[in-house]
Amino acid sequence: MFKQISMTNFKSWRETGPVRLAPLTGFFGANSSGKSSLLQMLLLLKQTSESNDRNLVLKTGSIQEGYVNLGTAYEITYGSEQKLSLGLIWEFDRMYPMITADQEESEYVTLTALEFETKIHAEEQRIYVESLRYQFGEDFSAVLARKDNNHYSISVLVNGREPRRPQSRPRVFMKPTKCYGFSYEAIEYYRNAHFLRHLEFEFEWKFGRLYYLGPLREYPRRQYTWGGERPTNVGLKGELAIPAILAGRDQKVYDSQRKSKRNRLDARIAQWLVELDLASSFAVEQVAVGSTLYHAKLRRHKRSPEVLITDLGIGVSQVLPVLVLCYYVPEGSTIILEQPELHLHPSVQAGLADVFIDVIKNRNIQILLESHSEHLLRRLQRRIAEEVFSPDDAALYFCELHEGESKLTPLNLDLFGEIDNWPDDFFGDLLGEVVGAFDAGLQRKQAFANGS
Repeated sequence: MFKQISMTNFKSWRETGPVRLAPLTGFFGANSSGKSSLLQMLLLLKQTSESNDRNLVLKTGSIQEGYVNLGTAYEITYGSEQKLSLGLIWEFDRMYPMITADQEESEYVTLTALEFETKIHAEEQRIYVESLRYQFGEDFSAVLARKDNNHYSISVLVNGREPRRPQSRPRVFMKPTKCYGFSYEAIEYYRNAHFLRHLEFEFEWKFGRLYYLGPLREYPRRQYTWGGERPTNVGLKGELAIPAILAGRDQKVYDSQRKSKRNRLDARIAQWLVELDLASSFAVEQVAVGSTLYHAKLRRHKRSPEVLITDLGIGVSQVLPVLVLCYYVPEGSTIILEQPELHLHPSVQAGLADVFIDVIKNRNIQILLESHSEHLLRRLQRRIAEEVFSPDDAALYFCELHEGESKLTPLNLDLFGEIDNWPDDFFGDLLGEVVGAFDAGLQRKQAFANGS
């Protein structure tokens, strides 16, 4: 699980400070207040880690591909700044053998969390890593810092001691791999220092377990094609939700009603559609034996005829990728959701909170979301008051823009689900609208009564 992020000079954020991430983390606020940027930072690192170009410092997505398209590295820096830093802390449980200069045998060091920070210099025509750092408290640190041009120096400390290294070799190396990996020369500088390569692998493995679903989901289709492949996710717009259901038909997921893992993926999705009052049944069926074409069919009510997903309104097709992603990805994954409530009825928006609580508690899934939904938040508050969900497992933030700079306010959520620092007009001025409508109606009634 990601435990913390931090950014300096990234898009509209001059400085975020440390931002705690919980099993359920929600970012709220007005449009263009910087909510998406907090999540884009993780997506930027994910698509960088998945790039085949190991000399690319950041894959910002200037070519139309990937999870985010941010232009150039120079364009994503705050104001006219040319330096940005990205920081992370995530859970980590690994034991590494280390040999320090005064030892003959390995000493094992156990890391239970890992802090990462990369500092990047970005000009219009030049981008390079100024430094990168991995650290775990006082037990372990590995720092690569730029000296000049393509030359970097390295410093590794294990319990305050430096690992064994050749005395004759200079402490200067070539540039790092992307923005998070150590060069081959740096790894070879310390004897038995393959743990430095393992840090790079751990970084890539962690971001390989990060999944994303965008706010604009694909419209439903009358038929879907599936040839037996197993997608890694549901697609950026949910276009692979049906293939994922078919690929995961034999995947057992936790059924909170039966308190066991006996439920199939498609059956659990059908259960949620019933609980959210969107359908009374759901099934994905082959058009004909041996065909690669499939229909997604539903019944709105028990006595209703079975129809295709295209004939039942847009709500089901919008929530379906959210449900499938939550139960399809491996346990222990992190999911980023942008406006999961889009095009959904308020009661379904509220029900999404129950979906998220279920996968967090029973599948160890971390949910990071940005939302405008008051109904989702109110249901979460209710579940905390009912002791279904712990306030310690939630981190809620309000984003706002002041003179072109984004600011973040942590919302104080107590044991009773109450928030004592609500910003003014957090979800608009509902009371003001009600009072205004009442006053206007009263004035018109008086005018009619007076014959005017």
